[in-house]
Amino acid sequence: MFAVESYAAVRRFVFIEGHSQREAARVFGLSRETVGKMCRFSLPPGYTRTKPVEKPKLGPLLPVIDAILAADGTAPVKQRHTAKRIFERLRDEHGFAGGYTVVKDYVRISRARGRETFVPLAHPPGHAQVDFGEAVGVIGGVRQKIHFFCIDLPQSDACFVKAFPRETTEAFLDGHVSAFAFFGGVPLSILYDNTKIAVAKICGDGKRERTRAFTELVSHYLFRDRFGRPGKGNDKGKVEGLVKFARRCFMTPVPDAASFDAFNAELEHRCRARQAERAGRHTATIGERLVADLAALRPLPAVPLEPCEKRAARVSSTALVRYRTNDYSVPTAYGFQDVVVKGFVDEVVILCGGQEIARHPRCYAEGAFIAEPLHYLALIETKPGALDQAAALQGWRLPEVFQHLRHLLEARMGNRGKREFIQVLRLLEALPLDIVTAAVTQAIQIGAPGFDAVKLIALARIERRPARLDLAAYPHLPRTAVKTTSAADYAVLAA
Repeated sequence: MFAVESYAAVRRFVFIEGHSQREAARVFGLSRETVGKMCRFSLPPGYTRTKPVEKPKLGPLLPVIDAILAADGTAPVKQRHTAKRIFERLRDEHGFAGGYTVVKDYVRISRARGRETFVPLAHPPGHAQVDFGEAVGVIGGVRQKIHFFCIDLPQSDACFVKAFPRETTEAFLDGHVSAFAFFGGVPLSILYDNTKIAVAKICGDGKRERTRAFTELVSHYLFRDRFGRPGKGNDKGKVEGLVKFARRCFMTPVPDAASFDAFNAELEHRCRARQAERAGRHTATIGERLVADLAALRPLPAVPLEPCEKRAARVSSTALVRYRTNDYSVPTAYGFQDVVVKGFVDEVVILCGGQEIARHPRCYAEGAFIAEPLHYLALIETKPGALDQAAALQGWRLPEVFQHLRHLLEARMGNRGKREFIQVLRLLEALPLDIVTAAVTQAIQIGAPGFDAVKLIALARIERRPARLDLAAYPHLPRTAVKTTSAADYAVLAA
């Protein structure tokens, strides 16, 4: 192969300087055929194969290679054939006597033929894509899997990311509500994969039967929902890329936060900071391109959607309601009644007849018992013998002064003292713990340990007035004799 410089020199010698091709062949030491080719082409034409090279040894085995490559399509990714392994199988199992290179070339061409090509897409302003990703983080000192919600505006590459303990319906809804608040508007349409949180069923004509929670979300915010083809993540390639970006840049190294709230505050800060960066081949920053997206978004509704999963349930005989394998307590007065459970990301709210009757922190364990001791005190008052064995009261951390009060009451009144102690505990159903604790402490200090005294002192503290105790209710206390002072009493002091 002659260099372009040689071509240029020969062509100049012949066409510009006017020498013959025979003279050029003599001067440059080339054959006349080569000089003639240089005069016909301005650039080296390269090597052109006139007919395909036959593979006489490999030809009969081509169906075998095709079958191996087809079987690899359903095999685990890490257990698929390399070209070298295919060559070894052809040699050992079929007596192939050819070389490795011809096998490698055929495998490379076959695999390239089978790879999918894609159409570049245009992304108008105001549209979004949503997906969930997974990572590992340390939250509250516990190393655990994090499920993070991602929404991407493809036109500007602006993003919002929020982490949750689980990928659940309430997390899906909460992610949308938080993202809309972050951007200050609602996208015109959102593209999803076929997650079961949003799609209950894919019908034969390709239409989706949506879940109730997702239908409520769409109805409340009035965006158009779109879905990619099953198993085709490239249909929403922008948000797929965002998931990888967030894991690599926002969660590497492994994040360590005191709580999910603290971690999500950091993620929101990272999303805002990213708007000052440039993405892809764009010369404008993400924030500058975001202006067009924000102008196209729909305004937010007056009231945001309540991001929770709603389930109907029934209170058990032990005043418990089951939600996602865990039991949550309600006041015993609601036993055997039908209720509605609202499962939020961070709490569980239970309603009966439209009225809230219980609220608990959300538990993500399995088979857990989450009880509020106050829910059982009214029943325990009628069954005081259950005071020490009630499961709901185990681990109830009260100030030490309460235990001291119980000892005083039981020492003075026996079993009736236990019932009166339960009455003191029931004050916590209506009054703050610090008020009742101060009242118990003061009642013990003045020598009036009892329910009436604690109640009067607690009410006096709330009303900001001195307590007026009627000691007639405490016959066991020593009487104080107060007499009228006379002038003769002072004569004693003068003697």
